[in-house]
Amino acid sequence: MIDRLEAIARRYREIENEMAQPEVAMDHEKVTRLAREQRTLRETVETYDAYRRARQEMESAHEMLRHEKDAEMQEYMRSEERRAAEQVAKLDEKLKVLLLPKDPNDDRDVVVEIQGAEGGDEAALFAADLFRMYTRWAEKKGWKIDVVDASPTGIGGYDKIEFEVHGHGAYSQLKYEGGVHRVQRVPKTEAQGRIHTSAATVAVLPEADPVEVELKPEDLEIKASTSTGPGGQSVNTTYSAIRIVHKPTGIAVSIQDEKSQLQNREKAMRVLRARLYEMKLAEQQAAIGAQRRGMVRSGNRSEKIRTYNFKDNRVTDHRINLTLHKLDRVMQGELDDLVDALISAERTAQLNGGPDAPA
Repeated sequence: MIDRLEAIARRYREIENEMAQPEVAMDHEKVTRLAREQRTLRETVETYDAYRRARQEMESAHEMLRHEKDAEMQEYMRSEERRAAEQVAKLDEKLKVLLLPKDPNDDRDVVVEIQGAEGGDEAALFAADLFRMYTRWAEKKGWKIDVVDASPTGIGGYDKIEFEVHGHGAYSQLKYEGGVHRVQRVPKTEAQGRIHTSAATVAVLPEADPVEVELKPEDLEIKASTSTGPGGQSVNTTYSAIRIVHKPTGIAVSIQDEKSQLQNREKAMRVLRARLYEMKLAEQQAAIGAQRRGMVRSGNRSEKIRTYNFKDNRVTDHRINLTLHKLDRVMQGELDDLVDALISAERTAQLNGGPDAPA
């Protein structure tokens, strides 16, 4: 373990030196790539530094205790040795977790897509509830939400809503949300007071850097048009809406959220890169095989991952069999208990050589 930690510390210092070079500072793509790598190493390096300091304190106290004759000072040195030893043990366990294989996308921004699925109008209303839940959670985290596209219904729901989440570590937390979210409650549209079961799907895509997904101009069909729906005269009378079709795959992205055609174009390109990057990741995962696809990482929309029961104020995550009786607070954006439990389950599986452990 120490050899690996020393190698990580060396790499961290190499990145610092490389980023200080003027020619590197002028290369935006390289700086972005190096800065991301540095962020992934920082906590490990800082924890290793604290571990080494604690070991040095423990060894110093032990050595001083050997030569100390005064009984009062001996007791003091024993307490210092015990304190440092406890810190060493604690940091040792943390380092074991930090050295587990990391998802290389964890520090990326995210594109999230929520769609009403089974349940008609009630599913669309639940999709809107999920969007509000994630918005409130993002606010607590200091992340920024940017709506990309939305298909609202007449009663306050969404057939589909797509949005970007910008913030350090956004994907590392939101990646656990991909899948089918099931709701059990009395719908607003239900006159008899009966409980219905509906569902919405959530897809979570890591945003890709331009250098990772090359978009050739000849592969793109780009059309501008006037926006539709609310937005005022300046939006609806100018050619600000953008539709981009990636001809090799047929993937189409339409954006009309911003007043500027350039802003809509940039946003559409980010979403298109994310979708193409998702395809690339799916191909890699298929090649790796089922043994590396972990229980809690799956973003498969066909999997029911969570049930929200409003009558009992209960939320259950089926991947780890966790039930919390505080659905009201979860819907207000208090998702940390759920996500922390999922992260802990993934780490435990890795430490035990489970499905997320290295092959």
